[in-house]
Amino acid sequence: MKNCRNIIILVLLIVILLMSVAYSAFTTQLTVNGTAEIISEWNVKITGIRASFISEGCDAGDPQFTNSTVTFDAKLVKPGDHITYLITIENTGTFNATLSKATFTESENGSTAIIYKTEGPPDTLNAGSMTAFLVNVTFDENTTEMPESTEKSFTGVIEYVQSTD
Repeated sequence: MKNCRNIIILVLLIVILLMSVAYSAFTTQLTVNGTAEIISEWNVKITGIRASFISEGCDAGDPQFTNSTVTFDAKLVKPGDHITYLITIENTGTFNATLSKATFTESENGSTAIIYKTEGPPDTLNAGSMTAFLVNVTFDENTTEMPESTEKSFTGVIEYVQSTD
């Protein structure tokens, strides 16, 4: 009986060994190779600035721009004169953009009688779109004394960030 039990255990061990070898022989390793490429681009920038209206006798200077800044010098003659600047921004990237900063600063050495007003840029700029907004520079009509200087320089910084939508 003891001998029979040893034979059964030996046979079971051989069967387990054969099953392991057979499993290994029929099992193949699966290898998956691949490449992922993100094709997206961030490209939101100012693409232009120009004077779209100039009161007679006034000078809009030579407006300049970079990707995120505009600078312009307005030289006005008398109260009520104004110059309107048109600023264009383009989003040629693949992400929608949200406005994070839009500030305009005035030079300290210019006339306080020259003021500006803007209603832009827009808060969102979708991928592949372009927008424009106006900056109006005006010689204050309520000025009672003519200032020594009738000009002022302005710098605008406009920055967008990737939209979370």
